[in-house]
Amino acid sequence: MTGALRYPVTAPTIGGAVSIGPDLVWAILPLPYRIDHINVWAIRDGAGWAVVDTGTHTPAAMAAWEGLFAGALQGLPITRVIATHMHPDHVGLAGWLQQRFGAPLWMSELEYLTCRVRVSEAGQAQPLAEERFVREAGWGEAAIEAHARRFGRDGDYIGHLPASFHKLVDGQSLRIGEQHWEVLFGHGHSPEHACLYNARERWLISGDQVLPRISSNVSVHAMEPDADPMSAWFRSIDRLLARVPDEVLVLPAHHACFHGLHARLAQLRDDQLAALQKLRERLAEPQRVVDVFPVLFRRPISESDASQLGLATGEAIACLNHLMHRGEARRDVADGVAWYRALKPGETP
Repeated sequence: MTGALRYPVTAPTIGGAVSIGPDLVWAILPLPYRIDHINVWAIRDGAGWAVVDTGTHTPAAMAAWEGLFAGALQGLPITRVIATHMHPDHVGLAGWLQQRFGAPLWMSELEYLTCRVRVSEAGQAQPLAEERFVREAGWGEAAIEAHARRFGRDGDYIGHLPASFHKLVDGQSLRIGEQHWEVLFGHGHSPEHACLYNARERWLISGDQVLPRISSNVSVHAMEPDADPMSAWFRSIDRLLARVPDEVLVLPAHHACFHGLHARLAQLRDDQLAALQKLRERLAEPQRVVDVFPVLFRRPISESDASQLGLATGEAIACLNHLMHRGEARRDVADGVAWYRALKPGETP
């Protein structure tokens, strides 16, 4: 299915930029993660530029922005900052850009408020609910202790979150310069992820909601341990298929711009459905969260890699919760560890 995607624009190098059209610039900033880059977008906005997403609050990302200000952005000011969602690589430099240019932040309400909570956790001790969450998943003591040391680290990459914001609303028409962009919310990866669709130019800034080479992480977190973000993820795929035509150029947050939106959405849906079917089969016998990793993820998940272990745990619980919400599985806790199993015929959830 990936062969159905077409990549018509040669990507810039990290720190570089290319023009997608006369009013749209694609730039790539460095990230301090396994995925080492993020795509950010500058849209001509009168006498300056509106930017979509910001990169993390790191010296490398700020240096890349300095190069863009002097180069591709022609020395013109930033008029506003639009964040697709709350993760540090998308909003980490919003405060820095605001302080430099007076540029207001535009963001959906749930993304902004949830980000405020995440930022407030920086430097705080891990709460008991967080420890219980990973212990129930079947983590070992060394991994639990490493997780406690990492708690609140997201806030380290968000330099300063502006104290006010302009609210993005699903279906809203946002005028940027001479262009009109429709705000389209996606769910599952984050609470109210904002994609931007330009019908005239047939551009879709998809953020992390639709990526060409990887699937976005869909996770349950300790703050809401019984959530079912996977159902929201499936609904978002259906809504994008209905609301955005296939011929758009998709402008994702990671990797290259591509044509083939509907094929990619269908592939993401089918891959997830296949993973859920493997999970159903695995649950014929009781399983801990860590026991189901092999049927959900291609690469081995090591307890020594705290970041990957956390992402895998959140996504595995999202899959397990999804089956429970559908009445197909149950969860029992024994000695502080959660065990999941498929419901037997006639058994009440």
